[in-house]
Amino acid sequence: MSAAAPPPVIVLVRPQLGENIGKAARAMLNFALTDLRLVAPRDGWPNPDAGPAAAGADIVLANATVFDTLADAVADCTTIYATTVRKRGVTKPVLTPEAAAREVHASDTRSAYIFGAERSGLETDDVALAHNIVTVPINPDFGSLNLAQAVILLAYEWSKGRALAQPPEVPLDPPAPHGELEGLIDHLVRDLDANGYFFPPDRRTMTLRTLRTTLTKTGWSHNDIRMMRGIITALGRKPRTR
Repeated sequence: MSAAAPPPVIVLVRPQLGENIGKAARAMLNFALTDLRLVAPRDGWPNPDAGPAAAGADIVLANATVFDTLADAVADCTTIYATTVRKRGVTKPVLTPEAAAREVHASDTRSAYIFGAERSGLETDDVALAHNIVTVPINPDFGSLNLAQAVILLAYEWSKGRALAQPPEVPLDPPAPHGELEGLIDHLVRDLDANGYFFPPDRRTMTLRTLRTTLTKTGWSHNDIRMMRGIITALGRKPRTR
């Protein structure tokens, strides 16, 4: 991997809905991509529908640049990857998103991922301009991805080569001492006895064994046991009159 490899740019060619542009921007920023380029957006730019759909990815939208042609949008890029589920009669190397990401990381020049319009995808001339085709292995009976889904697939594969922050780990409560669990079991058995649960009597021993086996599987914490004993106590009270 090249230490100088710049992040790829995301190019949306003739995008139709501002909402979809916003969702694509959100997908980009999830994986630290910020260079968004728009080629002839149908409804112009800026688009008031993009902001709410971006869900906070405002920096991507604010810095988005608009071009009249795809050639202009990728003029500073060395390698261009056309995302399409069909080859459209154009002979190009076909890569998975993972393989394309490896190439991007190995390069020290700028790369571009290009995506077509929501309804029709990239046109043949768009694909012809690219150096490679990126195709996602997908259900052959339903090969329909929306624009943001396609962007997030490629952005995620690229991000695996970067040290992005992981969600913080929340430590689990330690298991309670076994004596506390025995107290819970005793409490539960007392209330079950009082309510005639163990019937017929000759099955009491087997039922208790099954109950104990079930409760010792869970790894109860102190707070878990305290909560359960509170629940058992509440269930044993007479209903309050209103």
